[in-house]
Amino acid sequence: MAGIVGYGAYAPRYRIKVEEIAKVWGADAPSYKRGLKLVEKSVPAPDQDVITMSVEASRNALRRARIDPADIGAVYVGSESHPYAVKPSGTVVGEAIGATPNIHCADLEFACKAGSEGMFIALSLIDAGKMEYALAIGADTSQGAPGDALEYSAAAGAAAFIFGAKNTVADVEHTFSFMTDTPDFWRREYMYYPRHAGRFTGVPAYFKHVTGCATAILDMAGMKPEDFDYAVFHQPNGKFPLTVGKKLGFTDKQMEPGLLCPRLGNTYSGSSPMGLTAVLDIAKPGQSVFMCSYGSGAGSDGFIFRITDHITGVQDLALKTTDYLDKNQVYLEYGAYAKYRKKIRLGE
Repeated sequence: MAGIVGYGAYAPRYRIKVEEIAKVWGADAPSYKRGLKLVEKSVPAPDQDVITMSVEASRNALRRARIDPADIGAVYVGSESHPYAVKPSGTVVGEAIGATPNIHCADLEFACKAGSEGMFIALSLIDAGKMEYALAIGADTSQGAPGDALEYSAAAGAAAFIFGAKNTVADVEHTFSFMTDTPDFWRREYMYYPRHAGRFTGVPAYFKHVTGCATAILDMAGMKPEDFDYAVFHQPNGKFPLTVGKKLGFTDKQMEPGLLCPRLGNTYSGSSPMGLTAVLDIAKPGQSVFMCSYGSGAGSDGFIFRITDHITGVQDLALKTTDYLDKNQVYLEYGAYAKYRKKIRLGE
């Protein structure tokens, strides 16, 4: 059975707290902390982008996979903040990890589910017997307009998964996708910041698609929420995944290990994939893991994983996701944050 043979994550060490952003805009920080369960978010350094973070996450995945990178047949990078409009991120990542030249590369976009989109494609190639290994990455250095609600959560991070059929640490037992044309969030060409449809992004967008995808894949598998040890959902904030999970029948205990948003922010294409890496760091053989992504526009990808005996031999071969979350943080004031994120736009 095809599945994950190696996984890894990466998050920048820089952080900014919700209170620091709220102080500048005269907003009510407690409302963001209580209502949306946001505490702080990661901030990429000036020399970090989707490519550099993808490389770091992929190297962690390779350490756990213990394979020759030249055996990777495809590299897919899902993001909505690729550093180039015309030049692939995937070829740079492939070159940096030693996977070129005999690979297929593609950059993917589907808002926040571009990462799980790559996972779906990579898994399908392995299932089809087209190659021995395929690498899927979800990474973003997401942006929120100054003073906008998105600024409190738009963060940075990356997750990488190497799929194969030998020595898997997590077999993929079922997949399912659910999509409609729902314009809840968008960014046109030349727009520096994305726009969103406010409360419309909740019930008709996030909740409809996550619930639709999750219900369908559970029915397909003949499983119930209580059959799982862990559940991971897309995390635009800390409230939405807990709300939709409880609505479906999952418990806080199942969701807590993969809920990174309160400490990390919304890493967009890396959101649910990064949550999955945190779960894999602590999972035990035989356990079941449920994952459902969400991407504006709109759609969700669902996965059901079964942890194998190989997990115990690889978890400590690379930095764990919580290492990036909890160690060596550097907290920024708003001025430094605005400088790092190029929010000060100078005229020509």
